[in-house]
Amino acid sequence: MKSRILFLNRSYWPDTEATGQLLTDLAEDLAGRFDVHILAGHPNHVAGSGYEHARVEHRNDVTIHRTRHSRFPKTSKFGKLANLMSFTAAAYLRQRRKIRPDVVVAQTDPFFLPLVASRIKRRTGCRMIVTLQDIYPDVMVGAGLLKEGRTTRIIRSLLQRAYHRADRVVVLSRDMREKCLDWGLPEDKVTVIPNWADTTLVRPDKERNAFRARHGLQDAFVVMYSGNLGYAHLLEPFLQAAERLQARKEIQFVIIGEGVQKPGLERMAAARGISNVRFLPYQPRHELSQSLSAADVHFVSMHPDVADCLMPSKLYGILASGTPLIAACPADSELGEIIRDFEVGLVCNAGRQRELIDRAAMVSQITDAIDTLANQRALARQMGAAARQLAVQKFDRRIHTRQFGDLIEDILGSAPEPAEESARSRVEEALFPHRENQVDPSRSDPFLRVPG
Repeated sequence: MKSRILFLNRSYWPDTEATGQLLTDLAEDLAGRFDVHILAGHPNHVAGSGYEHARVEHRNDVTIHRTRHSRFPKTSKFGKLANLMSFTAAAYLRQRRKIRPDVVVAQTDPFFLPLVASRIKRRTGCRMIVTLQDIYPDVMVGAGLLKEGRTTRIIRSLLQRAYHRADRVVVLSRDMREKCLDWGLPEDKVTVIPNWADTTLVRPDKERNAFRARHGLQDAFVVMYSGNLGYAHLLEPFLQAAERLQARKEIQFVIIGEGVQKPGLERMAAARGISNVRFLPYQPRHELSQSLSAADVHFVSMHPDVADCLMPSKLYGILASGTPLIAACPADSELGEIIRDFEVGLVCNAGRQRELIDRAAMVSQITDAIDTLANQRALARQMGAAARQLAVQKFDRRIHTRQFGDLIEDILGSAPEPAEESARSRVEEALFPHRENQVDPSRSDPFLRVPG
């Protein structure tokens, strides 16, 4: 029998959000080596309709188990919180139906899922991996969504305990690994596996680009932001740079995606009469080559205080499309170093402290960088070619999904850690009370594995 792997994440195919697309790649690439199951929610963003969900689905040798949860718009803070808590609770209730994987892999959509995985490990004795797309609650504090205090200390303590119980913690960058080590996690427990792009699906498609033609951009120099419009990104300076460049009619700005910042950015553009920017929804995955390649330059950003809490997943698709980048981020971050070392774009140094950002200087840097690449098209094309080469050689999907599969096999082949019998905190007990459901044996569930 193949070892059974259970992934926990709200987003999965056909959701167009980045975490769902990445997990879909990973699960399908591992399906030949393992019996892969996904515990997911219902999609938020399905580009191109026709999808009808079922409680259990099968796609490309992966079994997908859907659970109900709230789906309020991400533009609402309270709606986002309700979505987070409702899916966490639903995942916890579903796992109590005697789910018995050999390895449970918790992702961070939502970020309480490592606590659910920890409970599964305690109940079944399985191995456990935590994959951190973002480091919570620090990313929320850094983005200004939460203030450091008792609540953040409780959340951090609960999550750190779950990370210590895991057999491995997978992070996306060197900066994220250093943060985990600062928290006291052992060096041999924290593994860096970057995100990726499918370089056979996303490729340079610059000539006669259908996206440019559809949106009347054939003769424009297109500056694009594509991805989540969340609080962790510096997006107002990008819009202000567009305002400064309105006199250059050939430079057009395109913002693709959804998120909490989108309504404010749209209001700002309307109030200031910024006419050289357009807002578009997420694009279907099968059209990513067209939409990403439609740009002459892409914009990527991180708030300085979250540079050690995440690594923008949009980076890899941009590289695969053969397009240069302008990044607003700390110059000494891994993102900044990749762009400089491989000469795939320009870095606008945002420093390391959010409150010390000189907004006017940041807008000037972004404006100057766009102006430079618009005036030096040969340089932009050279950087784009280097970007494509970097994606193929270092950040292709199959490189890193294979690495993740090797990590699972390594964990399965090692001796299990001694069981940890520590008292649960009152907060964790309140979130996940310790009691088992009675299961009706007449109801079959593909998760069910009866011991013996």
